[in-house]
Amino acid sequence: MHLKAFNFLLLIVLIGQSTFSFAHTYFFGLTELSVNPRSKTIEIIHQFTAHDIENAIAESTQEHFSPEHPDYEHYLKVYLQRNFTLHHNKQIIPLHWVGFELVKGKLFFYQEAPFKKNLAGLVVKNNILTDTYSKQTNTLNYQDTAIKGSLTFTESLKVATIKKQ
Repeated sequence: MHLKAFNFLLLIVLIGQSTFSFAHTYFFGLTELSVNPRSKTIEIIHQFTAHDIENAIAESTQEHFSPEHPDYEHYLKVYLQRNFTLHHNKQIIPLHWVGFELVKGKLFFYQEAPFKKNLAGLVVKNNILTDTYSKQTNTLNYQDTAIKGSLTFTESLKVATIKKQ
């Protein structure tokens, strides 16, 4: 009887370890960028795995970083401002921090900026997590009244321009 219980426990431990070892096979982030024609703003939603962002911030600050950190939102905001920027006609577009949500291990960041043009010619710099995880891939889906499409950012491609279609 004890042998069956031991074998069952061993099986559970092995399954748990194999699940853990596959937990980081893929590193990806998703950003949705759209122009709201009524408010004439760019609206941005980023989605990333929370512990990946937390690890990147902990590595750069050399301190323990988790949702319990007293400056959690401030560090998230600063990290995003350093690693995601938009330029139009060689001018940086100041992005306003709207906020963030932590939902089931995912971080959602919200940003916006006044913008009265279409997205063609917009230069996007996105190196969120690419300096921390060499396999990180970030997809940006964009849309306005004239164009829509996607851009992909990696360790080797951190800047891209939205083109007319």
